Amino acid sequence: MRRVRETLDRALAGLVLVLLSPVMAAVGLAIRLSMGQPVLFWQKRVGIGDREFAVCKFRTMNEARDAAGELLPDKQRLTGLGRFLRRMSLDELPQLWNVLQGEMSLVGPRPLPGQYLPRYTARQRRRHEVKPGITGWAQIHGRNALDWEQKLEMDVWYVEHRSLGLDLRILAATVWTVLRQEGISCSGDATMLEFLGALGKRRPV
Repeated sequence: MRRVRETLDRALAGLVLVLLSPVMAAVGLAIRLSMGQPVLFWQKRVGIGDREFAVCKFRTMNEARDAAGELLPDKQRLTGLGRFLRRMSLDELPQLWNVLQGEMSLVGPRPLPGQYLPRYTARQRRRHEVKPGITGWAQIHGRNALDWEQKLEMDVWYVEHRSLGLDLRILAATVWTVLRQEGISCSGDATMLEFLGALGKRRPV
């Protein structure tokens, strides 16, 4: 079953890359003209078996800094184009390359930063029993509008109920979720708040 899933992941990812290559080229050109280089950026995230890898996305924020040379908060650096790309989930399209490389799946828990690892409960850490995905159970049930406890519990639920049928259901629902543009941000913030686990509070990333 694992090999079948990986074969399907790579075949579908390759097909989508070909079909959407004109869209990705247009997005890349728009980013280059509005924000300059780089067009893509990579972030270290944790995948299956707690292994770290570099996830690829289209850039959505500029490099604006304050008088001290520090980057401004995400909300101030997110551009109009970046908001559009996030609303339509177009910023996630380069992750199809991660799928082709075997680091991600089309469906699975979203990959999160490595500093979160010691903050998970034993149950929450089960999210790393499968490959991370471009979309997932949490993404079609509220996306970033969910709090961390809800989101992580949905990730574990997916791990416990994973099947090809469920994956197809999630992929179909993802299209509808993107078109409705639901759950893009959390409580008015540009990005999801940092997960602090047992520390019992959250702050903007």
